[in-house]
Amino acid sequence: MRHDRVVPNYRIRDAAQLLGVSDDTVRRWADAGRLPTTSEHGRLVVDGAALAEFAQSHADRPAVPAIGGASARNHLVGLVTRVVKDTVMAQVDLQAGPFRIVSLMSREAADELGLEPGSLAVASVKATNVVIEIPTQERGTPL
Repeated sequence: MRHDRVVPNYRIRDAAQLLGVSDDTVRRWADAGRLPTTSEHGRLVVDGAALAEFAQSHADRPAVPAIGGASARNHLVGLVTRVVKDTVMAQVDLQAGPFRIVSLMSREAADELGLEPGSLAVASVKATNVVIEIPTQERGTPL
């Protein structure tokens, strides 16, 4: 099924939610000319493409600890929040900023890494299959 969609405009509060900041911060960025806005039905809105570019260029990327070498390009630094082990496998939950990353690995690997809640860790993501979905929104419903 093909979705012919136009890139939406986002209201200030929705842009703030997507950026993880307050409405006032988005307004200050707009007033300073850092984030372009237009008026739609008497309200300030941000073009979706401009918001995506702004989000990417202003992402707060924590420093990645030194790694000897890796082919993965997506590194997420965070804290281990949960480790569940059985005799063979382990599930390790990592909180990287607002994102929860879940890794399944051998128990042996989890033990060798000494993973436990509170440990600093880096999730390296190299995926050949990443699913992108389009959220369903009803009018007036915040993101």
